[in-house]
Amino acid sequence: MLNEERRQKIQHILTAKKRILVGEVSQEFGTSQVTIRKDLEILEKRGILTRVHGGAILNSSAGQDLALTEKERMHTNEKRRIAYLAESFISPGDTIILDSGSTTTQLAHLLKYKRGITLITNAVNIASELAASELTVILTGGMLREKSFSLVGPIAEDSLQNITADKLFLGVDGIDFEFGLTTPNILEARVNKMMIKAAAQVIVLADSSKFGRRTVGVIDPLDIIDRIVTDTNISKEYLQRLSELGIETITV
Repeated sequence: MLNEERRQKIQHILTAKKRILVGEVSQEFGTSQVTIRKDLEILEKRGILTRVHGGAILNSSAGQDLALTEKERMHTNEKRRIAYLAESFISPGDTIILDSGSTTTQLAHLLKYKRGITLITNAVNIASELAASELTVILTGGMLREKSFSLVGPIAEDSLQNITADKLFLGVDGIDFEFGLTTPNILEARVNKMMIKAAAQVIVLADSSKFGRRTVGVIDPLDIIDRIVTDTNISKEYLQRLSELGIETITV
């Protein structure tokens, strides 16, 4: 079993049981307690758990549908670096889609002085910020989700059926090699799926804490991704597996 496979399984056990003991996990996987403690240390850095004496407990925020204002306080420096690189992928004449999220909001901050770009979004906060810019801004209709400032539901989905775009910049809450891209809200997942169908190129913006996580709303398998931009804390094993899937991964 690869190290990252074991860590994903540990996370799945923790999600189900809410707490785990090092000794029990060590026996289950036939691995030393030293190795399991190292796994827990890595998962703690990703924000998945908190280590306690003899084991670990699941962080209450892991997998939850957090408000955008809460997400913006997490991994802020990494998200800014990701956004700066993502901005360089946008060329004059592009039609781009930005979904709602803290990393895509960071990217929106950088687009205020761009010209010749058509931007489609379901994020009310992004549309509001760019309303006075030189961009052509198209806001989908739909039902407002107060936590994420996003528009979801049948109206949002229908509006996305009638457009095409050059590039989608997609933020997600989980990247799991078994379940693919996930988000905590099922309606949000459906809108994201429609965005993927509309875009010629799918660029996922995700800090390294999103890897090995999964939440309830499945968006699509990983093989729909053309490019991922993440931070340098991503493990070598994840980079290898993404490469095997033919996904270009850029770290900043």
